[in-house]
Amino acid sequence: MTRISIFILSTLLSVSTLCQEPTRWRGPSRDGSYPETGLLAKWPVDGPEILWSYENLGQGHSSAAVSNGSVYVTGMIDGTGFLFKFHRNGKLIYKAAYGPEFTESWYGTRGTPVVAGNRVYLESGLGKLYCLNEGDGSILWSKDLFKDFDGSITQWGMNETPVVDGEVIFATPGGKKNNMVALNRQTGALIWTSPGNGELSAYCTPLLFEHHGRKILATHTASHLIGLDAATGKTLWKQSQPNEWSVHPNTPIYHEGSLFYFSGYGQGGGLLKLNQDGSAVTPAWTTKKLDTRVGGAVLVDGYIYASGDNNREWRCLEWNTGKEMYASTAIGKGAVIYADGMLYCYSERGELALVKATPAGFQVISRTRVTLGSEQHWAHPVIQDGVLYVRHGNALIAYNVKS
Repeated sequence: MTRISIFILSTLLSVSTLCQEPTRWRGPSRDGSYPETGLLAKWPVDGPEILWSYENLGQGHSSAAVSNGSVYVTGMIDGTGFLFKFHRNGKLIYKAAYGPEFTESWYGTRGTPVVAGNRVYLESGLGKLYCLNEGDGSILWSKDLFKDFDGSITQWGMNETPVVDGEVIFATPGGKKNNMVALNRQTGALIWTSPGNGELSAYCTPLLFEHHGRKILATHTASHLIGLDAATGKTLWKQSQPNEWSVHPNTPIYHEGSLFYFSGYGQGGGLLKLNQDGSAVTPAWTTKKLDTRVGGAVLVDGYIYASGDNNREWRCLEWNTGKEMYASTAIGKGAVIYADGMLYCYSERGELALVKATPAGFQVISRTRVTLGSEQHWAHPVIQDGVLYVRHGNALIAYNVKS
């Protein structure tokens, strides 16, 4: 890549402070932690109050995105994907079709929409990357990650939420040549392409983080965790991470020079230490016990909290050492986010629990059950302005969790 191209991309990356901050998968810090305060320390006996619900989303597992008083979510109806936009009071503003969706096993939408200024970005289960007008949901441009970038579809459809930074959008076609790409988010024009490790994508939303002034993208491909320079696409390092089905949906977590990675089917994960410029990694510890398949993890005050897959317990591990603090089967395995001292756990059995974030034990403070909606309980919850948004198949539910 020429110096001019690198300069242009660096300039595009730096303008993120000049435009509206985009929404991000797993919250503003991309790690499942939400900066909410003044939330309920305990729920009513019947669970938190439902402010509103909508039960006509169709099929899907994508989470909600919340921006500027509006809520966005996708769903599939009769094979077609739709973007839904709601007012924060639950009123439907529009339902806009964007194209065909995934109709093989585990039907429906997957990746979560990203809102950036007056545009919404989403990736279909069939590998189509869309840029939509936020105002009415009309399509401004689209790219086919398979036809345009010689990528290949994965067995259970594409699951990635695109990453937006300034005027750049990143996606993972999973091709031999175009393994990961950076595009101009206004036009869809290619900025750089990277061969990465030449493997299929692996259902993972990349983590964009800054390490000593260098922006790095970390994501899973079929058998590896890879790190790329966000300005150039250069592959910096790779870490072997295979599992039985090449399924790695969990976005890694970065903290103070270290990166935690993890996946299911008994594979587990570990902690990597980055060198000063981020060009190399060194393993610090590994574990087979915390083998989360799709539910993510959170880091709170030096401890990792998540549930397993083959190892179905909820676990707490010490960040620096990997030491296990507890294991609990108090609720079923599932997704976890964090806010205001509490874990919000949403199990695959439909349990919704408020758990104290402490390494002393899995202390369930309150629990309820998600009875609205259909099919799998897989979507990750979202908290914004004292409201907990839970998507369950054809339903989106807004709970009041403000004290």
